[in-house]
Amino acid sequence: MAPSRNDPLLRKFTEGVGGPLGTHTAPGMVSPGFFTVERVLILLTTAAALLAVLVKQPCRSGGWIVPDHFYSACYSDWPVLFSARGLAEGTFPFLTQGAQFEYPVLLGLLAGATALLVPGQEEGATALRALHYFDLNAILASAAWIATVVATMRMAGRRPWDAAMLAVAPAAILSMFINWDIFAVMLATLGMLAFARNRPVAAGVLIGLGTALKLYPVVILGAVLVLALRTLRLRPAVLAFAAAAGTWLAVNLPFMLRDFEAWRFFLSFTGDRPAGYSSVWFAWNLMVERAGGAGVDADFINVWAYLIFALACIGIAVLAMRSGRRPRLAQLAFLIVAAFILTNKVYSPQFVLWLIPLVALARPRWLDFLIWQFFEVIHWWAIWMYLARESSGGAVENNLDAPFYVLTVLGHVLATMWLMYRVVSDILYPEDDPVRRQGVDDPQGGPFDGAPDRWVLKLGTTADQVP
Repeated sequence: MAPSRNDPLLRKFTEGVGGPLGTHTAPGMVSPGFFTVERVLILLTTAAALLAVLVKQPCRSGGWIVPDHFYSACYSDWPVLFSARGLAEGTFPFLTQGAQFEYPVLLGLLAGATALLVPGQEEGATALRALHYFDLNAILASAAWIATVVATMRMAGRRPWDAAMLAVAPAAILSMFINWDIFAVMLATLGMLAFARNRPVAAGVLIGLGTALKLYPVVILGAVLVLALRTLRLRPAVLAFAAAAGTWLAVNLPFMLRDFEAWRFFLSFTGDRPAGYSSVWFAWNLMVERAGGAGVDADFINVWAYLIFALACIGIAVLAMRSGRRPRLAQLAFLIVAAFILTNKVYSPQFVLWLIPLVALARPRWLDFLIWQFFEVIHWWAIWMYLARESSGGAVENNLDAPFYVLTVLGHVLATMWLMYRVVSDILYPEDDPVRRQGVDDPQGGPFDGAPDRWVLKLGTTADQVP
């Protein structure tokens, strides 16, 4: 699929170079030589990774120091945790007895293993070693970014250029080197690719590994479950769920048995923490307390965040089971992950990475994508200016006051909800779905692609329909 033909926004930008690709051309029929779609996407991602390093350059040259790393908008968890969690002195999360690390097991092992590669352990947490730690993680994250782009491209079927959204996304460039989220995104995307290729066990293994690194990949299995129920092809879902559960247990069980308190620290930390920055809960508390009221505590949020997310999942399931045509896997996965992000008690800037590959597959329209990215970039800038104010009380002209920060949080929330609305509209009116043109059903659906519907919620009856 030629983007200049298919996407209305891109079509307008081609007028200065001769207009959209002609109708008598045959993309894919003539060899492009070295510059295949995959290689071009890799080059674009590499260029974006260099820009992402450039964003961090003020901290790479001046150090990650409070509040400068906020004012320069170059904050990263990597050098901060390298010093604060004893990684610089050789502490290895989940292996060093009594060490506490506020992330799941696989991420802790990744953080510890990378720290071992930094020379000069006897020197401790020097600025130079923290820089080396950042650079090592940036190289690994760039490789994971490229792998995710390639996996997204290979899932996109006849629309490989949709993966360019992930390759050059402004929010990805700004947020890629904050934390290790791209590794979970890579595993989740590779899991979806395996499922698209009718390999549910491999998909479950990859999603299980992703869940052992960050929790969010497991919710993608909800999309698999709904499609399995609608088609009554239950075996792929059972295999994927079993493989995911078995993999997660294989990673976690040894550490649960070895040091249960260290293993459960992530869960207790997550449960006990108050509303995190940029979540709707934090924004609510901030404005209520500013008005003299009392915000909601962690226990309240824990109950209501999960309850609202569960209700959202039920609504998505009902939509999927009642729609005239079965939704695509990427559409459901996007809706579920977006609901998880919006209801969660924390929204870190790098969480946007969870959604970008799913947006490229679920709603590959550049205008909607760039509108959403605009609000995510504004939010990315606002959170650092707000944190600078909170951590330093610096000059008033350099700080962002709470109401303006809350507006950027609201903007990112509404932009995400707008994308959800657009995806729901494509589900209800599949003739408007750009992916489903020319007889395409579900490029990411694997065993569900082209399958007949066996259970559709229509006025309480079942129906047999062929999509």
